[in-house]
Amino acid sequence: MREIVETNGERETWELGKRLGLDASAGQVFTLVGDLGVGKTVFTKGLAEGLGIIEPVSSPTFTVVQVYDEGRLPFYHFDVYRIGDVEEMEEIGYEDYVYGQGVSLIEWADLIKEILPEHYTEVRIEKDLERGFDYRRISICGY
Repeated sequence: MREIVETNGERETWELGKRLGLDASAGQVFTLVGDLGVGKTVFTKGLAEGLGIIEPVSSPTFTVVQVYDEGRLPFYHFDVYRIGDVEEMEEIGYEDYVYGQGVSLIEWADLIKEILPEHYTEVRIEKDLERGFDYRRISICGY
């Protein structure tokens, strides 16, 4: 599966996340790749909305994982930007989350590629300033 979506504003990026959240199933893992400021948090908020999460969603940069369990499925939001090595992921119980019954989203997943599950959906968000400040090219690819 491969899908390319072009968005021209935060609302469209949020809507794409929501659509994927509505379709998500237990045990599904999303990886989220993109530079700072491309809209990863906006996308994540949409995904959480699609899962029925009503509490505010923020990036867990300093806690590595944030757990939201009041939606139709538990949502495990990882931000591994500050991870020194993959052993730190084991210390926080990474496998319990990723191989559990919730939906996991891992920001900066390219930093822990060696411990990603066999099957996951990569969401890659890229800017192209020549196409406008709010333009995003979002690639969704299943592995």
